[in-house]
Amino acid sequence: MLALSHEAVARGIKVYLYLIDDGVENIKRGELATLSEKGVRIFVCAYGARRRGVPMSDQAVFCGLVVLSDMITGCDRFIAFN
Repeated sequence: MLALSHEAVARGIKVYLYLIDDGVENIKRGELATLSEKGVRIFVCAYGARRRGVPMSDQAVFCGLVVLSDMITGCDRFIAFN
């Protein structure tokens, strides 16, 4: 996911990353800060973060699944990692 995001940004593609379920733990990774600095828009499921004790921070937008639904509806390509 990291390499793909870096490559997409390098090609001028807008990248939106939504972390959900156990994926919310990844907000703690420094690599995501680098992606954010390069223009990747990072969103975290607020419910999943709260359930897993991940504190809200300014590293990402903490929001609900409606935002994810809007992202999927509004994008040309959607890739899910499990």
